[in-house]
Amino acid sequence: MNFKKLLLMTTITTAALTSCGDGAEKKSEESTNEKVTKVAWGEADGKPVDLYTLTNANGVQIKISTYGGVVTSWVTPDKAGNKSNVVLGFDSLSGYLAKPPYFGAIIGRYGNRIGKGTFKIDTTTYQLATNNGENHLHGGNKGYDKVVWDAKAADSTASLTLTYLSKDGEEGYPGNLNITVVYTLTDDNELLIDYTAETDKATVVNLTNHSYFNLTGDVNNTILDHQLQINADKYTPVDAGLIPTGELKDVKGTPFDFLQPHKIGERIAAVDGGYDHNFVLTRKGSDLELVATLSDSVSGRKLEVFTTEPGLQFYSGNFLDGTIKTSDGKSINLRTGLCLETQHFPDSPNQPTFPSTLLKPGEKYHTVTKYKISVN
Repeated sequence: MNFKKLLLMTTITTAALTSCGDGAEKKSEESTNEKVTKVAWGEADGKPVDLYTLTNANGVQIKISTYGGVVTSWVTPDKAGNKSNVVLGFDSLSGYLAKPPYFGAIIGRYGNRIGKGTFKIDTTTYQLATNNGENHLHGGNKGYDKVVWDAKAADSTASLTLTYLSKDGEEGYPGNLNITVVYTLTDDNELLIDYTAETDKATVVNLTNHSYFNLTGDVNNTILDHQLQINADKYTPVDAGLIPTGELKDVKGTPFDFLQPHKIGERIAAVDGGYDHNFVLTRKGSDLELVATLSDSVSGRKLEVFTTEPGLQFYSGNFLDGTIKTSDGKSINLRTGLCLETQHFPDSPNQPTFPSTLLKPGEKYHTVTKYKISVN
């Protein structure tokens, strides 16, 4: 069977952790190359939104929307060869316009929290939106998860380049920031995310992806039986508003010790509210390194996380409460998805001992993260 026929047979539109066809999408589908197709997916802010599908040689597919740069689905086989979607998402734009909690999106200008929504560069103090209690979260009221990105598919690979100009003063941040995010699906079933940015005025930058994973491929299952290992011997404790205290605390002897694999549900009751903490990664250098491994024994799937970043935010889906439903009507309940967000530390602009997130004119922000799914 030639590749074009295989691609046609394996094109799938997925709801959150489901697979179901959508005739309307197929009618408007167009190919950009053998490994990338796109469909018109609606409109946001008066701009057209497209949905791209990346397909590798194994028939694994990842869908990405130009709205928010959202990874809407990742369809991959389990140990029995059955394919299902392993990220939370929707099969229509309307699900995202209803503003779910950042499902699959590019997060910025600053991923995670900034205390009291304020920071200082030199002698100038900047005030951001306080959209998470008294604090600033994930770029503000309209972060990068809620804008339409420009997109260009690669000529011959399963790769998509997204670009966005975040203007000076947008959400209170200084500087015109030119951002490029490149998604690449490899034939080793890896999703490579390459982030670059440049500014014309000193600013703070901390970009990440906010995909929620459930390796069982079924949103009816929680992630509590997933086993997680994180290469971090310290984490950043937080106050009641989830802002770091500034301390780097040893994980040893605490429920935050994932140096060896542990089931997520094993000690979660000992963590007030559940896991929503930044782990200080134990790194050998500045190159792309394996920093975390997540596995599910039922499906046999394993997710490995590689990054150049110094931190990893592990979030156990504590605020999922069943009010959001998948495109086929299933409730997305407590802890049915988890996030492993590669990043710099929360509130770094106000924490002088944390790795700096300051970007100046003439410098280039560049980080790389890779998520790899395999089957044991």
